[in-house]
Amino acid sequence: MNAVEIETAISELALQPFSAAEFPFAFLAAFGNKETTLKRLRSGNNNLSDVPGAVLQRNNIHIATCDVGEVNSTLKVLRNSQATAKAKAKFILATDGQMVEAEDLISGETISCAYTDFPNRFGFFLQLAGISTIKEIKDSAIDVRATGRLNKLYVELLRENPDWATEERRADMNHFMARLIFCFFAEDTDIFNGEGLFTQIVEQMSERDGTNTHEVLSEVFRAMNISPPERPRAQPRLGSWADQFPYVNGGLFSGSTEVPRFTRIARTYLLHAGGLNWKQINPDIFGSMIQAVADDEERGALGMHYTSVPNILKVLNPLFLDDLRTQLAEAGDNERKLLNLRKRMAHIRVFDPACGSGNFLVIAYKQMRDIEAEINRRRGEPHLGSEIPLTNFRGVELRNFPAEIARLALIIAEFQCDVLYRGQKDALAEFLPLDAQNWIICGNALRLDWLKICPPTGTGVKLVADDLFGTPLNQAEIDFENEGGETYICGNPPYKGSKWQTDEQKSDLANVWSKHPNLVKTTDYVTGWFAKFLDYVDSVPNAVGAFVATNSVCQGQQAIDVWPVAFQRECEIRFAHTSFKWANLASYNAGVTVVIIGLGKKSAAPKKLYQDALLKQCSAIGPYLVPNSLAYVQKANKPIGEQSQMLFGNMPRDGGHLFLDTDLVAEVIANDPEAAHFIKRFVGSDELINGRQRYCLWIEDNEVEKAKEIEFIAQRLNLVAENRKKSDAESTRQFAKQPHRFVQIAGVAVSSQILVPGVSSENRPYLPCDYLTSDSIVSNKCFALYDAPLWNMALIASRLHWVWIGTVCVRMRTDFSYSNTLGWNTFPIPLLTDQNKADLTACAEDILLAREMHFPATIADLYDPEMMPDNLRHAHERNDEVLERIYIGRRFRNDTERLEKLFDLYTQMVANAQHGMTKMKRGKKT
Repeated sequence: MNAVEIETAISELALQPFSAAEFPFAFLAAFGNKETTLKRLRSGNNNLSDVPGAVLQRNNIHIATCDVGEVNSTLKVLRNSQATAKAKAKFILATDGQMVEAEDLISGETISCAYTDFPNRFGFFLQLAGISTIKEIKDSAIDVRATGRLNKLYVELLRENPDWATEERRADMNHFMARLIFCFFAEDTDIFNGEGLFTQIVEQMSERDGTNTHEVLSEVFRAMNISPPERPRAQPRLGSWADQFPYVNGGLFSGSTEVPRFTRIARTYLLHAGGLNWKQINPDIFGSMIQAVADDEERGALGMHYTSVPNILKVLNPLFLDDLRTQLAEAGDNERKLLNLRKRMAHIRVFDPACGSGNFLVIAYKQMRDIEAEINRRRGEPHLGSEIPLTNFRGVELRNFPAEIARLALIIAEFQCDVLYRGQKDALAEFLPLDAQNWIICGNALRLDWLKICPPTGTGVKLVADDLFGTPLNQAEIDFENEGGETYICGNPPYKGSKWQTDEQKSDLANVWSKHPNLVKTTDYVTGWFAKFLDYVDSVPNAVGAFVATNSVCQGQQAIDVWPVAFQRECEIRFAHTSFKWANLASYNAGVTVVIIGLGKKSAAPKKLYQDALLKQCSAIGPYLVPNSLAYVQKANKPIGEQSQMLFGNMPRDGGHLFLDTDLVAEVIANDPEAAHFIKRFVGSDELINGRQRYCLWIEDNEVEKAKEIEFIAQRLNLVAENRKKSDAESTRQFAKQPHRFVQIAGVAVSSQILVPGVSSENRPYLPCDYLTSDSIVSNKCFALYDAPLWNMALIASRLHWVWIGTVCVRMRTDFSYSNTLGWNTFPIPLLTDQNKADLTACAEDILLAREMHFPATIADLYDPEMMPDNLRHAHERNDEVLERIYIGRRFRNDTERLEKLFDLYTQMVANAQHGMTKMKRGKKT
């Protein structure tokens, strides 16, 4: 269930007569628990509670109902319950049908409210549905509730008006919804005369069956587009009930006032939405959520699209807000300095070329208004009007409805800031009529000219539409009389990787990377915004940009491809945030792993690298977001250090006919014991990590005829041959003549082998690896060191190697994707003495012995971050200490210091190798 569905279910629960016996199960059902789960709890099979009449769900919540007035004491009983702790409950809740009290046992946060007010606190419990909770949602449920009401209305209107769902009418439908949102907000904030005016008029003037609701709304919209002097002459004349609405202008109600037809249900949904208190709407939350209402693909995740303010501030603070706050602190109470700062802010442009519903722009605006208000307070001018125009906050959005919501969100944010900093009276006096300028463009940001949307100086050309939401894209320029202002470009562009891009998106990338066509096929879609920024700063060199991007742009081949181009064009990474989860309010998507890259022309200013809550100032930030190193790692066909050669495993291409499971192996050997000679354990990533037992037929060329004497093997080889004959690949078809043989054999161990999975989770503190005898055949899903000294395993199992692989190799979503040429062969290690190798060998042996003590636990079991055995952890820590002392004579302080040393050493080793090659070539010539 999504957040909106949960809120709806909780609201319905609160309206029903309270049943002490049923409440716990109804509550759990509201958070998505299936009937089968509830049935088991009802029967007592899964109810772990030791409190009479209570319900306890493991790893979730302990709920108890009680007599009136006993809520607080019942909550204490739940808190002190041994079952609560044993079952690792995250929440406890007690209610008597009049009051509700609950506690988050992890954070210690509590709520206490009337039972009827319970739906307003639903955000407190969202983690019960696996949804990452965000503070702003917990503090105010209005945004989710409003989204839910509007979604029901939207769906019902499209059902009744299918023509409005067509591509031709979709913009009209979205425009209609934007008008409704404005009306709901205006009636609760005194923008309209009288509280609840809009909803009351609809309720009074429209029929209960909804038949004339569209006519009432159309008349209200028409009234708000007619100025007071023109109203007496309006034809047809406005009814007195419609004449109560103010003149809004701004294009919001201009053009067609056509409204879709309503049913009784749609009218009810409209009135329910109007019944909410829209004064509390937070535009940076609501805008993000409501954009899903009009998107068929996103509606299933309704209410999930809010990105937290702290995450957005990770972009905006280092981009320019920190600098403004520093200047404010330095100004103190100096009126001249404060005035200069206020003038500076009035000329700052914030441009988001992937603005969605405008949350970056809204938050930037609200933060700047907060600074401006403090300036005015210090100067003794608290009621002074803002000098920060909304038109300084530019945006481009591909889809129509989010673009409309972005404009509306900024309008609402401006009014709320005026109320907060200047008072309701002054805010109302200047709010209407709205300005008709259009500063959010609906279009493809990778096809539009950013210089014309956000020019560095005034152009003298105005883009003023008849309709606030109509954007004539053939009008090339927007008025911006802002000589000498700063430009900050920011946003969270689409992430699609190269394999998942549409033809149109590929064409977009070809357009923006036209100067560097080799980047088109390999880079993520988000890099298109980096390309556009590079073009923009060629003309506006003082502009600075910051984008949220998947961390893949700073890993693997993309790091090698993209960043040398940016550096060659005289740009630098001014600041960056290393990988973190860009979480939204979703249970199915806890958040994609991202980085934040701040770009600008080269400067002497210190660069800022943020890692979690730590800030490191440095002279340069490299392609992998490593401080003080601009080096990038090139694939190497052989190791640059003393480590052994690492090869792929072996690829069968057999249609599965060379493979056997445990039961089949036992059956085959029971029928013919000689078959055991041709059966070996087969080990890929899954087998290595999770301990899965899988076997294969492994037949040497000189033993084929002997193997065929076994009927089972002969049958299997025939199946392999037939399968290979049908292959689309010529190389595979050729091996139909050798069905006993794997198509690709990289290597086979004589005595031992060290294995590394091709893909593994980033959640483990160390890379999974193992040491096996030659009895196992390695899959192409693994890499192997065949018959290599054991000290190599100490390198692979180290934190140093974990950090290196996580930085220079690409990722499969958030998982590590290991590479021998990019990750192992390039891994820089100092020259090792015989004693170093002996010490590392002992460390590897200790790791293996520690694992053996927990047999039959798998690598997945042993390396669970929360369950890792102490002796194994200590063995790894000892390994890290021995290895890191070889590098710098002590343990590294953190992963950032590890990377700095690794890149410094890598640069030296590559330079030395190149110097050696040059000397060899010169020697040959002489």
